[in-house]
Amino acid sequence: MRALPWAWRRCMRLTQLAPCPNVPRLRATHAVFVAHGLHRHTYALSRLVLLATGSAEDDGAADGSGGDFLSYAGLLLRHAEAPPNAFIFNTLIRAYARSPHPTAALFFFQLMRQRHHHLLALSGEEEQAAAVAPDYLTFPFVLHGCSAAQCPSPGLQLHGLLCKNGLAAGDHYVQTALLRLYVTFMELVPGGAHNLFDEIPRRDVVHWDVLMNGYLRRGLPCEALQLFRRLLLSGAQPDEVALTTALAACARAGALREGRWIHCYLRDNAGELRTDDAHICAALVTMYAKCGSLDAAREVFEMAPHRCRFLWSALIGGLAVHGLAEEAVGCLRRMQEQDGLRPDGVALLGALSACAHAGKAEEGRRLLAEMEALYGVGRLEEAVELARAMPMRPLASVWGSVLAGCRAGGAVELAELAVAELEKIEEELGAGAADGAHVQLWSIYMGANRAGRKTTGRSEIELDGVVSSFVSGDGEHPLRERIYETVHHLLAGRGGLLAVEDEELCPEEGPGYLFDDMSSRSR
Repeated sequence: MRALPWAWRRCMRLTQLAPCPNVPRLRATHAVFVAHGLHRHTYALSRLVLLATGSAEDDGAADGSGGDFLSYAGLLLRHAEAPPNAFIFNTLIRAYARSPHPTAALFFFQLMRQRHHHLLALSGEEEQAAAVAPDYLTFPFVLHGCSAAQCPSPGLQLHGLLCKNGLAAGDHYVQTALLRLYVTFMELVPGGAHNLFDEIPRRDVVHWDVLMNGYLRRGLPCEALQLFRRLLLSGAQPDEVALTTALAACARAGALREGRWIHCYLRDNAGELRTDDAHICAALVTMYAKCGSLDAAREVFEMAPHRCRFLWSALIGGLAVHGLAEEAVGCLRRMQEQDGLRPDGVALLGALSACAHAGKAEEGRRLLAEMEALYGVGRLEEAVELARAMPMRPLASVWGSVLAGCRAGGAVELAELAVAELEKIEEELGAGAADGAHVQLWSIYMGANRAGRKTTGRSEIELDGVVSSFVSGDGEHPLRERIYETVHHLLAGRGGLLAVEDEELCPEEGPGYLFDDMSSRSR
C-alpha cells in the first residue's frame, strides 16, 4: 500500500508541531501514521521516534512521563514494520544516554550491531533484518551513555574499536567523547585522560575545557591550573568555560596571585570575553572571596553592569565564607529592592550559612521563618522526600542544600542522612563531593550538644606563587614556628596580619610564571 502525498504532508505536519504533552497524544499520532500506511516507511518511522524522544526531553515531560515517552520510542523500533536505519538508532541511543536510564543506550547499540528480528504485521511472519552500521555520530552518544551509566568496561572496549577504524584519531566529536569518558573514570584509569589528551593531534579549546573541568571536579585544582598554563603557552584562546574553571580552581586552591593574574589577563587580552560577562563576574567574586580578598570581590560585584541571581548568590556565598551574616542578609534584601530579583535557593542558603558561620542562630531562625512564609521553604522533611523521589540520582548540590538547611534548622537526623548520601556520591565520583559535609555535621552536633572530637581538617593557602597545605597541630610543617608566631600575634590583638606587599600582576609577565612552584605543594 502506497501512501498518498496528502497523507505524507498531514503526518509530517503532526511530527513538526510542538512535542506531545502526554503519551496518549503520541499514541494518537502513531495511529494516524498507521491509518495511512506510513508505519511501513523507514523515514516515517524515524519521524515518530524523533517525536517520542523529543517529547521525553521537553519540559512538558517533567511530570515523570519522560520515561514513558522513551519506552514508547523503544517499542516503535522493536515492533517496526520498516527496516530501521542509523538515524533511528542514533536518536534512541542519544535520548537514553541523557535519560535516568543510560544503560539502555548500550542495549540499543548492541541491538544495532547484530542481526535482529522485527515483526511484519500483515503477514504475521518474523523476518531477520541486517545489522545497521554505526556512523560517526553513533559513537559519541554511546560513549556518553557509558559515562552516565558508570560502565567503564564497554567504553574502554569501544575505544579499542575506534582505534582500529581510525575515528579515535580523526574525528573531533569522538575524541571529545573519549576524553569525557576517561575524565569520568579518572581514578580507575590513572593517567588515562591526560595521556589521551596529549595524543589528540589537533586540540581545540573544548578538549582543554573537558580535562580542566575533570581535574577540578576530582579535587585537583592545581592540576587544573597547570593545564590552564599550558593552554596559554600553546597560544590558544581560552573561552568562557576555561576562564571560569581556572578561576574556580584558584578559589579552591586559595591561589590569590594567580586569580589576580587571570583577572588582569581577562581584562586586557580576552577579546570578546569581557569582565562584564555575568558568569565571569560571578567566578571572580567567588575567587576573591574564597581567597580572602573580600574588598576585591565587592568591587567586582559593584562594577558589574548586569547583576543577575547567580551573581548575587556568588557575593552572598562569599560573605557567608567570612561569617558576615548581617551583610549577607542585607544583600538578600537588596537584590529584591534594587534589582527586583526573587532570591533563589542558592542565595537563601548562602544567607543561612552566613548566619550559621557567625553563630547568629536567632537571626538564622528569623530568616528561615521569613523564607518559609514568603517562598514556602524550610520544610526539610519534604525536601528529603523530594530528593529521594527524583527519577535520577540527585547531584551532590541537592544534598548539600539539604545539609545547609539542616544546619540552620538544627535537624540532626536529616543532616546525618544528607552526609551519608554525599559520601556515596563521593565514592562514585571521587574527592570533592562531600567537601565540608562533616564539618557542617559537627557544627550541627555542637548546636544539639552531641559533638565529640572534631576530625582534623586540611587548609591550603597561596603565597608568592606557592600553594602550601597544612593541618591543625601539624608539628612537621617547615614553617610551623612562623605560623604559630603569627597566630599568637593575632590572638593577642597586637600583630594583625603580617604585611605582604603585592606587586601589580600584568599579563606582560607572560603565563610562564604561573604555578612554576606548584609542584612544591605538599599533599
